[in-house]
Amino acid sequence: MKARILHRLLPALLTLLCLAGCDNEIDDTRIPAFNVQINLANTGLWNVYGVHGYGDYTYFIRETNSPANFPFTQTTYTGFGGVLLIEGMNPFEAGVVEPLAYDLACPVECNAQIRVQIDEQLNAKCPVCGSVYDVTMAAGAPISGPALTGSVKYALERYRAIAQNGGYMIVR
Repeated sequence: MKARILHRLLPALLTLLCLAGCDNEIDDTRIPAFNVQINLANTGLWNVYGVHGYGDYTYFIRETNSPANFPFTQTTYTGFGGVLLIEGMNPFEAGVVEPLAYDLACPVECNAQIRVQIDEQLNAKCPVCGSVYDVTMAAGAPISGPALTGSVKYALERYRAIAQNGGYMIVR
């Protein structure tokens, strides 16, 4: 008899435990998975289009040909909403300043045309929902707005900047 009751209650208890533990989770995978490949892997391209000091940033958006005169090729992909490349602190290695890359699409809005913009504090801010993300020190984590206060917390989608040949490759 006790085994039957336990058998019926166990799934409900497990569900409650899982739900109770989700309050502080951050979802950084809301943005659809699109290819990302920006070749800045030589010194010349990096010197012109790269980032060279803390807080320096560039937007890469293939559909609007941004930045102007960037040599987009058939193998250049800029994610869902475009790519933000910014020089900041590596959130996983203390004291390391390096290029960081994020999708420009606000994960709350989840629309490729609604892109975050860097504000005067070097945070990324959504012009529609007002969510603010720390892109220089906290891996794109939300710091205010619906991305932080909603039932699910949304961070910006992160991409990798891999050092190569005096420059970097930005990839998914």
